Amino acid sequence: MPSAPSRGTVGRVSPADHRCLIVDDSPTFCAAARRLLEGAGMVVVGTVPTLEAALATALTTAPSVILVDVDLGGESGFDVVESLAAALRPGPPMVMVSTHDPDDFADLVEASPAVGFLQKFELSAERVAELLS
Repeated sequence: MPSAPSRGTVGRVSPADHRCLIVDDSPTFCAAARRLLEGAGMVVVGTVPTLEAALATALTTAPSVILVDVDLGGESGFDVVESLAAALRPGPPMVMVSTHDPDDFADLVEASPAVGFLQKFELSAERVAELLS
């Protein structure tokens, strides 16, 4: 199983260097994000709707980045990021995603283990790679 780069890995990497896990409760978004990211060469190791599924998938697939929706229905994406960071030490970097304005969550993102935030409409493999470099 490939190892995930630790949080804070520095350097320029291409989208193809990443194995991505998507944590989102919208099957429509997950399918669209998978097509978009894989079309740019990124490997999507799974799409899951909950913390429990994210943890199980992360432990078996070793993603190098995890995208987490801010609002997972019954779960807060911020709680999911906190729990994943604690369970997966050192763990891969995580990026929060949402349809909401970034200013709505700036303080919460800054206080979380996430490395950044992307609005769903601006999601791309290149933007993910930029946040990780």
